Amino acid sequence: MGESVTELTAAVASGDTEAFARFYRGRFDEMYGVARRTTGRDESFCLDVVQDALMRVIRSMKPMDTETHLRAWLRAVVSSCAYDRLRSEARRRRWEQAAAELRPVESPDDGLEERLAWLQDELEHLDAPQARLMMMRYRLGWTLQRIGDAVGLKPGAVDGRVGRVLAALRRRAKESFDE
Repeated sequence: MGESVTELTAAVASGDTEAFARFYRGRFDEMYGVARRTTGRDESFCLDVVQDALMRVIRSMKPMDTETHLRAWLRAVVSSCAYDRLRSEARRRRWEQAAAELRPVESPDDGLEERLAWLQDELEHLDAPQARLMMMRYRLGWTLQRIGDAVGLKPGAVDGRVGRVLAALRRRAKESFDE
């Protein structure tokens, strides 16, 4: 039999990183679903909400004795993070609008074509599974769920793999252009 809710939440509350990893794997899809239903926003926004919620879980998890209690608490945490992010986005939009009225129009970056050529070359050298994920995500615009269904993975696993490819590309771009 698997780990009880009480054991898992107590372990996460105590700072056990392995327990948190199990919690993340087991609850990501549920939390993502709550974020989608709460905000009605796009995938990227909802992933940010889930990340915010996971940070709150790390800081404020208490041992809980039932699945019902844990689910209700998680819904409240994700919903609260969603509302916080919506309010923050509204403030940011107001600030950007005010700032845009004050700043002069900027000219396009002269190095853009060089960076685009570099990126094209990097994308052509990805291994086949990485290239397929990136194509489905960014060229076709598929959601994590749709990609996961196509390749036999959960949305959280797809997000992790795409994130690792992007992190590697960012690292190589920094090395290539920040010298």
